Amino acid sequence: MEILCSATAVQARTRELGQEISEFYQGQTLTLVALLNGAMFFAADLARAINLELRIDSIAVSSYDGQKSSGRIAVRGDCKLPVRAKNLLLVDGVLDTGLTLDTVTKILLARGAQSVRTCVLAEKNRPRSANIRPPDWCGFQLPNRFLVGCGMDAGEQYRQWPYIAALD
Repeated sequence: MEILCSATAVQARTRELGQEISEFYQGQTLTLVALLNGAMFFAADLARAINLELRIDSIAVSSYDGQKSSGRIAVRGDCKLPVRAKNLLLVDGVLDTGLTLDTVTKILLARGAQSVRTCVLAEKNRPRSANIRPPDWCGFQLPNRFLVGCGMDAGEQYRQWPYIAALD
C-alpha cells in the first residue's frame, strides 16, 4: 500500500475546494448531493468548507464489483430533497470511468434540476469515453490505481483513513 495524499494535503485541498465552490455559487442556495458510500467523508468535510446557504442530501449508488467497475450503475437509495429548479453539486470520492457521475447527472437533470455540477476528491488519470466530461472541481489527479481512504473502500474496509492510499 502506498500513501498518495496525506491527511494534511486532503484537508488543505478540501478547504480550497470549499472556497472555490463558495465563490462560484456566491449569493445562491446550493444542494450538495453526496454519492454514497464512497463520498461520505469527503462530502461532510467539503460541506463544512462551503460558506453558502447549503442543503445536504445523498444518493446511494454502486458500480464496483470487487476492485473493478462493473459497467453498470445500481441506485440503492434516492435523494430525499426535491431537485427540481435547484443548483446541485454532485460529490464523489473518485472519478474512475466516469459512468457513475455521468449517469447520476443525467438522472438529476431529467428530474428538473436547474444545474448539476460535479466535485471529486480524486480523478484517476486514465482514458475515458469522449462523452464523459471532466469534473467541475477536482481535488487530486492520481494514477490509475485502486484508491482507498477518505470514504473510498476495498470490500468495505479502509473508508475511515484520513488519507488517500493506493492498494497494491
